[in-house]
Amino acid sequence: MLIKQLSIFLENKKGRFSEVAQLLGQKNINMTAFTVSESSDFGILRLIVSDVEDALRVLRENGYAVSEANVVCLRCPNQPGALGRAMDIISKAGIFIEYMYAFSEGASANVIIRPDDVEKCEKVLEENKLSLVSVSDLYKL
Repeated sequence: MLIKQLSIFLENKKGRFSEVAQLLGQKNINMTAFTVSESSDFGILRLIVSDVEDALRVLRENGYAVSEANVVCLRCPNQPGALGRAMDIISKAGIFIEYMYAFSEGASANVIIRPDDVEKCEKVLEENKLSLVSVSDLYKL
C-alpha cells in the first residue's frame, strides 16, 4: 500500500511550523506523522495527513510550496532486530532508501520509507510477508 506524503518547503525562521500546524488544525486535518529536515536557509516538513487533497489546497492557498510523493509505511514489531530484518530485505532487492522516519505505538512500530523505487519496495515487502499500512490503518491505532 502506498501512502501520499506532503513535503512543504519552509523558510528557516521562527513560527513557520506552528503556522502550518495551525492552518491544518483549523481545517480539521490531522497530522499523523511528520519529520523536519533543515539547512541554514530553509526546512522541509514531510507530513502524512488525514486528508491529502484538503491539505494541499489549504497550504497552497496560503502561499506554501508543497509537493506530494508516494511512500511506503511498514508496520513491524517494536523489538530489537525487526527493522534490521526489513532493511536487509530492501537492501538485497537493490532498493535505495532516500530517507525514512518512524513512530512506535505499543508493540508495533510504523516506518515511513521513501525508496528510490516505491512500487518495487512495496512488492518486495509484500512478497516477504511484511505488513504494509494504509493511512486509514494509521487512524485505527
